[in-house]
Amino acid sequence: MVEYRIDRHSGVATYVQIVQQTKQALRLGMLRPGDKLPTAREVVEATAINPNTVLKAYRELERDGLVEARRGLGTFVRRGLSTAPADSPLRTELDEWADRAREAGLDRDDVSALFTAVLDEHFTDGRGRTEAPGQPGADRTDPTDRTDRTDRTDTTGGPGRTGPATHREHSQGDPS
Repeated sequence: MVEYRIDRHSGVATYVQIVQQTKQALRLGMLRPGDKLPTAREVVEATAINPNTVLKAYRELERDGLVEARRGLGTFVRRGLSTAPADSPLRTELDEWADRAREAGLDRDDVSALFTAVLDEHFTDGRGRTEAPGQPGADRTDPTDRTDRTDRTDTTGGPGRTGPATHREHSQGDPS
């Protein structure tokens, strides 16, 4: 079961943090179709947040087709996002890299900024828009071209936490 960690100083709305952490667990294969999410009451007890905030996050996940609420039973995962399982060789390499970064004296914010910069170089189209592998222009991105790029620094705490929120998530306007 996923355990939510809420960072009240991140500047990211609480419900967005829950959505991001759930999606991260889905991507890492920590949550699979059929798994039950914690009840709103369980999340409230563990995090001391408003139950409506949890319900708002779960509604957004439901709108995205990732979970479904079953009356009287709870909220269950409908589909996963797993492409890089938690036990993949890439995860092991990233873990070792994070250890080296820490040994080199980098703090969490330094690592987050460095990692985000590298992601931006490899996964944007030169105009700040995210590209998936195989999309037109994905292989033509010039990593030295910084024109029209926006700063997408991870405000959620870096590796081990959720990634940067999308523009849509930031524009929701609910600080809860």
